[in-house]
Amino acid sequence: MLLRIKCFFVLLLLMILDIAPIPIVGIIAMYILLTRPLWFKDLVVRLYAQ
Repeated sequence: MLLRIKCFFVLLLLMILDIAPIPIVGIIAMYILLTRPLWFKDLVVRLYAQ
């Protein structure tokens, strides 16, 4: 449950920051799609394991 709350607040913060003229969420999404970091896969596995 704690991981879901952390993910929610990070996404909420990114949504607030995305109001600025620089599209932060799009840049982070492109980074994740192009590099496929191990930390993102681990995060998804832990999130769905709960």
